[in-house]
Amino acid sequence: MKKLQKTLALTALSLVSATVLVASPAHAAPTGTAGCPTPTKAEARRSADGKEDRPAKGATALKGVRVGHLPKGFLAGQVVVNKLRGAVEYGYQWYDDRDEIDRKHRSLWVRVVCWPAAGKLSHLKKAPLVLGTFSRDDKSARIGGRTVLTKEGDGALGHGRYVGWVEREGVIVTVMASEPLVPELDEIVKKIRL
Repeated sequence: MKKLQKTLALTALSLVSATVLVASPAHAAPTGTAGCPTPTKAEARRSADGKEDRPAKGATALKGVRVGHLPKGFLAGQVVVNKLRGAVEYGYQWYDDRDEIDRKHRSLWVRVVCWPAAGKLSHLKKAPLVLGTFSRDDKSARIGGRTVLTKEGDGALGHGRYVGWVEREGVIVTVMASEPLVPELDEIVKKIRL
């Protein structure tokens, strides 16, 4: 009887351990969009305070997102969190020390937007984004094996190329690459994994 009780206890412990291992992380999507990476409270505070990382974080700077092709030459980085009309933006910017208007300035911004209304590419034109919106004039293209909306960087986005796509229902991904990184944009987009 004791052996059976011990076996049952170990089995129950194994089931509890397995449940703990597959439980949702603390930063799981509070917006109700399953599987959408969202910031922790600490990251939201760092963003609000404008805290900079020196050196910049690496390919997993965003929890739940892997940037499989991260170009070299970044000296600093910063998490960026915004909320607007039901959308939660969670991104990371990598950059060097050059002035932003310098055409050699290297910067990359990868952002995930949790917005339950996102279902197809045309929805990006209506997405409630704080910065980096798309207009009805922006065209679709194939970049990195994905169908994306694309436009030239302008104004606050800086110089370069800006793209976005719907990764899955309720989840948008955008990438802004400065001019020196545009030749690598195909590889950057191709190797982003959520």
